[in-house]
Amino acid sequence: MDFSTYIRDIEDFPKPGVVFKDITPLLKDPKVFQKASDALLGFTSNMQIDKVVGVDSRGFIFAPLLASRLGAGFVPVRKSGKLPFKTLSESYALEYGEDTLEMHTDAILKGEKVLVHDDVLATGGTASAVCKLVEKLGGEVVQCNFLIELTFLNGADKLNGYPIKALLQY
Repeated sequence: MDFSTYIRDIEDFPKPGVVFKDITPLLKDPKVFQKASDALLGFTSNMQIDKVVGVDSRGFIFAPLLASRLGAGFVPVRKSGKLPFKTLSESYALEYGEDTLEMHTDAILKGEKVLVHDDVLATGGTASAVCKLVEKLGGEVVQCNFLIELTFLNGADKLNGYPIKALLQY
C-alpha cells in the first residue's frame, strides 16, 4: 500500500518555510490506519520488547497500539512539567532554542528492551533525547520506529548506532 497518498503537506506550518507532514488523513481512514499499524508492528517481528516509548504528542497514536499488540508496557515521554510523578529529564537543541523531555523515573527497569516510537524523524534531536532517557534508566533501545523519516534533515545521524525503521521516507 502506498501510505504516502494519505499524507498531506501543509505549507508554512508551524512557521514560514516549513512543510508539515499531516498524518490525519491516514488516521481517519480505519482500513489505512490498521494497515499502517500492521506495517509498523511488522518492523518488530522476532524482537523481544518489554516497553514501547511514545513521544508527546503524535507518538501517542501508534505507540500504545504497538505496545498492546506486542504484550508490552507503554511509556509516555512528555514535554517538561506534564507528568505527575518523579521524572528524569533530557534537554535537546531545536533550530531556535532548546526543549526538554521527561519520563517517569520508574517507567523503565534495568535491562528492559525498549522500542522508541514517534510519528516523524526530522533532525533527530527528540528521538536522541528519548533514547538517552531510556538508557539513563538502564533500558536497552532495540529500535526506533517512525511513521515518516525526513531523510533530507539527516536525523538518522543523531541516532547513530540505533536501528531505525520508517514506514515512509521523504
